[in-house]
This record gives sequence, C-alpha cells and structure tokens, in this order.
Amino acid sequence: MTYADFCQFCGSFIQHILEMRIVRADGMADRYSILIRLDSQDSTDKFYKHFNGSRFSSLEDEVCRVLFTVDVHYTGSVGHTQASPASSAEQPTCPVCLERLDQDMSGILTTICNHSFHCSCISNWTDSSCPVCRYCQQQPEKSICNVCQTSENLWMCVICGFVGCGRYKEGHAIRHWKETQHCYSLELETKRVWDYAGDNYVHRLIQSKTDGKLVELNSHCLHANDGHELCEGVDFGFTEALLNSKVEAIVNEYNELLTNQLENQKLYFESLLQEVKEETEREISSAVEKAVTLKLQKLQAKLDRCLKEKNILNDLNENLLKNKEIWKEKINQIEEREKKAVKAKDDKIKQLEEQLQDLMAYLETGKTMEPLSVSDSDKIKDGTVLPISIESSSKTRRATKANK
Repeated sequence: MTYADFCQFCGSFIQHILEMRIVRADGMADRYSILIRLDSQDSTDKFYKHFNGSRFSSLEDEVCRVLFTVDVHYTGSVGHTQASPASSAEQPTCPVCLERLDQDMSGILTTICNHSFHCSCISNWTDSSCPVCRYCQQQPEKSICNVCQTSENLWMCVICGFVGCGRYKEGHAIRHWKETQHCYSLELETKRVWDYAGDNYVHRLIQSKTDGKLVELNSHCLHANDGHELCEGVDFGFTEALLNSKVEAIVNEYNELLTNQLENQKLYFESLLQEVKEETEREISSAVEKAVTLKLQKLQAKLDRCLKEKNILNDLNENLLKNKEIWKEKINQIEEREKKAVKAKDDKIKQLEEQLQDLMAYLETGKTMEPLSVSDSDKIKDGTVLPISIESSSKTRRATKANK
C-alpha cells in the first residue's frame, strides 16, 4: 500500500488523526507498522473497533490488526515532530503545499525517510516514493532470468528489455539474440554493452576521425583545476581536436547504430506481422474447414435421421397395407357369413311362413267343419281324410279369401 492508499483506507477517521508515522518492521521485507495518535480516547476506541480485524482490500485475505500503545520512545537519529507552542520557533512547513505542519489544522504523516506531510497532501501523491527524497518504500526486485530463473551472470536486451543468463550459464541471452536479432545486450553486473553481431563490447570503443582506428573512449586523462581536460604527453590543441573527433564519431556511430537497429526492428516486426498474417490465414482456413466439416456432419446426421424415419414410415406403411389386406379378407369372410346367415334366416322364415299357412288353413278348416250338422258328422264319421298338397291348400285359401 502507498501512503495515499492507507490514507484512503482510514479516510473516515482522517479528521481525528493528529499524527501518523511509518515504522519499518525489523527482519520482515515489505512489512511496516504505523503509529497513529488521535485527538481523543473516544476516537481511538472507535478506530480500534472499526478497523481491527477488517480486511485491507476485498481482493486480499490479509486483515488489519490494531494494538493500543502506551508510550513511544524515539532513539538514535530519528526525529519527532511535536506541536510547537506559540512562543517557540516557527513550525516546519509541508513540502507539498508549503503550509505549516499544524496538527490542529490537519493530520501529519511522517514517512520512513523522516519527511513529514499533511495527510491531505500525501493522499494526492499516488506514487510509493517520497515526494522529497524519492525514497521508495517498495524495494526493487532482484532480477532473474526470464527462462531459467537464475540470478547470476544476467544480460538485459537494450531493445526489448528481455533478461537472460549468459553463455556460461544456460545461454538464454544469446538465444534471444538468435531468435530476435537484437544484437545489443547490457550486462547487469558491470553495466557494459555487448554486441553479439560484432562479438565485442561497443560502449568503450569508438572510431577515431583522424585515422579511422578504434580507440578507447575512457582514455587516461588528467583534469586541470580550471575544468579543462588534459592528457599526459599531449598538447591542449591536439587533445581538444581528438576530443571533438571522438564526440563526432560517437554521434555518427550512435546515429548509425540507431539507423541499423531501426532497420532491423522494421524487418523483424514486418516478419512478425507476416507470420501473424499467415497464422491468421491458417486459422481462418482451419476455422472455415472446421465449420464446413461441422455443417456437413450436421447435415449428414440430419439426412441419416430422415432416412431412418423414412424406413420406419415405410415399414409402418407396409404393415398397414398387410393389415388392410388381412382386414379386407376378414370383412369378406364376415360378409359371406352374413349372407349365409341371412339366407338361412330367409329360408327359416319361409319355412315358418309355410307352417303358419298350414296352421291357418287347418284352423280355418276346423272352423268350417264345426257348423255341420250331426247328420253330416255322422255321414263323415266313417269317412277318410285325404291329404292335400301345400299348393292346393294355398289355392283353396286364396279362393276362400276371394269369396269373402
């Protein structure tokens, strides 16, 4: 957390805070304690209840732990800013707003480097360094190789900032040069620049304008009291001309170096763009092939499903046709049986009608014979009844009906 982050964290109590001091925790990296003096015991109790056990951020699990402090002793060279009485010397000023550091007007925050500011002023300072001395509370991390994580014999590419180990380790720095053609690398331990293409150090050697030879930039020269640079055994005019030629050679070499590097970078990034373009085209073609294949697979699956349904419907239709024939045959059989039954019924009815006619004829004959006299009955007593056929009986009945 920066100073501004902590001031924002305890912003609800910032008007009750008289003084804050950042104290480094011994033996713990990036761990600090903050001594806070508030205006009253009630504010202190509320501050304790509000912040003790609460999380610094919703993204972190670490919580704030608040302890009551009875007394604070300053030892050594650590200074302490106290509220000066009216009769004392003038109070110090805030380096940001140049106003007096008055605790009654605003809280005072003292950094690790013993510089004091108003809390409202330091809240606008978003950097983790001190606004006065630029001391950073976050110590820089130790450089390591980006590939093998080693911290020895490291070289940093001056073009893209890649950190790799030297050729006497895993050789990731020279491998980076072979892959990217970034030929200049800085040795982090000695701060010297190495040229992989020329296979030498380039920051110590320049081309002389007089004879075109490579000379060492840091020559053994003596500095006079008047500020001019004089070399041993060489007059001042020659030294000045040599210095001018060296400076001009350095400028020319630097311009040429920039031109070459820019050209190399142009070619390198053009190759990267070409690779990206080709990769994009391959991905597009692959995506199109996949999409077409997927579409064909879906269509084939749909076709198979339709064919399956068609086969099922054909089987169903065939079964229905078979059932139709079966039922048609059954219906014909039933109709035949019905015809036979009707015919038998008609025959039966006809027989019954004939029997009924015979019965009626018999009854009518009986009624006709009742009125006969006894004499007639005596006459026919010894007579014989002859059978009459059905046709003659029916004719007789019809004749009787007609007479009536």
